[in-house]
Amino acid sequence: MLYGNDRDDLRRAWVDAWSKSRAGQPLEPLERLLAEVIAEHPEYHPALETPAALEREFTPEAGRTNPFLHMGLHVAIREQLATDRPPGARALYAKLLPRYPDAHRLEHALMDCLAETLWDAQREGAPPDEDRYLARVRRLVGQPPR
Repeated sequence: MLYGNDRDDLRRAWVDAWSKSRAGQPLEPLERLLAEVIAEHPEYHPALETPAALEREFTPEAGRTNPFLHMGLHVAIREQLATDRPPGARALYAKLLPRYPDAHRLEHALMDCLAETLWDAQREGAPPDEDRYLARVRRLVGQPPR
């Protein structure tokens, strides 16, 4: 499965993975990952099960969370853990996991760190700073879980 950076292609990958999963069809490894993340977000199922999902705009001004962005951050966190990239991410995750009620809630805390780091990179016109990201994750160790 190859996906480009085109918004519609990326959204189509999510919609197709969910459709195949619901139909009980065989899934490629990436499709399986996408379907697992979608299954954990029933609030997004209606958006993924309608043709309008591909065209809909999800703007903060409209008070809407972009389900594709949200679920994409979950995938990014899971890929970080699978590859331990940045180095040390997996060890920090293991240290934090006992402090959270479940892995999903911990992923949300890590996603906040990642989103802030990505925002910094976009604002600065630079690649994401892995050290800055890990520093944010390390700060979670000293904070009570949300």
